[in-house]
Amino acid sequence: MNHCGKVRRFLPNLFSGFLFWVILMNASYGLGEPVILAFGDSLTAGFGVDSRESYPGRLQRLLNDKGYRYKVVNAGVSGDTTAGGVRRIEWVLKHEPEIVIIELGANDGLRGLPIDEMRKNLGLIIEVCKKKGAQVLLAGMEITPNLGAEYSREFKESFSLLAKKYQVTFLPFFLKDVAARPELTQPDGVHPLANGYAIVTQTVFKYLEPMLKK
Repeated sequence: MNHCGKVRRFLPNLFSGFLFWVILMNASYGLGEPVILAFGDSLTAGFGVDSRESYPGRLQRLLNDKGYRYKVVNAGVSGDTTAGGVRRIEWVLKHEPEIVIIELGANDGLRGLPIDEMRKNLGLIIEVCKKKGAQVLLAGMEITPNLGAEYSREFKESFSLLAKKYQVTFLPFFLKDVAARPELTQPDGVHPLANGYAIVTQTVFKYLEPMLKK
């Protein structure tokens, strides 16, 4: 009986201790660095280069060097389309990012998918991010006129129209000064080499920095 009584007295103390640690862990999590979510396709994932040489990897080091306390999460998936982005945005927002950098659409263009659908998908992604309280940096894309000049023009204009509609920060061309330059890109002429990603990172940072806080 004495033994049982001691166990009954011990259990509430054990539960209180466990509850204390849960609260402490949650508080510690809340005090962590705010998250920047790099959301995109292979250009974000860093196809063909080491993860440290991808733009999210380089962006993390640049932020650290400049005294910004943020954690960059690479949520790039090679081959992803805007439709794929819609399917997974809710899941990756579990990181509770303060800022989301959206880099999607290139694969839609390469496949000749309907531009109206691409716009709709990107709009849905932006809406979900804003609903969760995240700031959005939308990266624009351009494609070669293989599918016709009108398709290429509408494709390019889609990003600026979306940025204006949703009042989000807009980076006109993600691959500025990199695309189609053999010394900066892999043999496909699209995916950057490490030195190409160094330029991409600086381009992203130019538009990202006004959104940051120290």
